[in-house]
Amino acid sequence: QVQVVESGGGSVQAGGSLKLSCTASGLDFGTYTMGWFRQAPGKEREGVACISTNGGDTTYTDSVKGRFTISRDNAKNTLYLKPEDTAIYYCAAGFDGQWWQWEQEEKYKYWGQGTQVTVSS
Repeated sequence: QVQVVESGGGSVQAGGSLKLSCTASGLDFGTYTMGWFRQAPGKEREGVACISTNGGDTTYTDSVKGRFTISRDNAKNTLYLKPEDTAIYYCAAGFDGQWWQWEQEEKYKYWGQGTQVTVSS
């Protein structure tokens, strides 16, 4: 049974930092491209970032480039994200597609329950 669990959400002042973690169990973590998605208030869920199996390649949606950082530790079966915007952040695992399809939600088999990040000014 695959379990995907996010943690690390909370409230932070603008300019502060949070580091989200996502631990995936029940799958061969290191063989899967992994992704982060988010849903901001009043908006649809969107892809935020994606990272290749060994962490060597990353990609970000344009609005977060230069501000967010995605990373992973395969020895710990854990994915990370440093976000800076208010939203519910979701970890997506079990990617089964081409790299250019990373923003397509249907290409991910497993999802976490989401963790809330609130940034206040």
